[in-house]
Amino acid sequence: MKYNPDKHHRRSIRLKGYDYSSPGFYFVTLCVQCRECLFGEIVNGEMQLNELGQVVKQTYLWLSTQYSYVELDRWVIMPNHLHGILVLTNTPRRGVSRNAPTEDATKRKSLGRLIGAFKTVSTKQINLIQNRVGVSLWQRDYYESIIRDEEALNYIRSYIHNNPPLWEQDQLHPDTPSKW
Repeated sequence: MKYNPDKHHRRSIRLKGYDYSSPGFYFVTLCVQCRECLFGEIVNGEMQLNELGQVVKQTYLWLSTQYSYVELDRWVIMPNHLHGILVLTNTPRRGVSRNAPTEDATKRKSLGRLIGAFKTVSTKQINLIQNRVGVSLWQRDYYESIIRDEEALNYIRSYIHNNPPLWEQDQLHPDTPSKW
């Protein structure tokens, strides 16, 4: 579909003036370009990752080893998207990879930069596997929500946990908006 400025309006869903490098819990969803199912399949309500899904998994885990202020809460890789709760902390964890660069507290990456790093690394690795050059893997943007309280955190954790068993239902109604 060709871009039409009268129909297609790119509006940021980011909260104006909010510091997305500040500590907090962030729910993110990243979708594969054209929602192509590349990462595996749902079998009996459980996600079975294929080779590309394993790359996405390793790259997502890499975020928390590369950046000492990033912790991964609940997350799931689906056939054509990833849901995760990223936690940005004030205090670096012990035991961060020796290969990780020394971090200056003033140079923390924002949520968008972290997602960008994840997308870049996973795309490069998958393009190598598929013998492709410069092909986009992920949709241009990503969905994010700042998790503000325990009730929302528990709801989103449950949503992520229940995503694989509900895959068939989602496929029947792919344009149904999310419930929150």
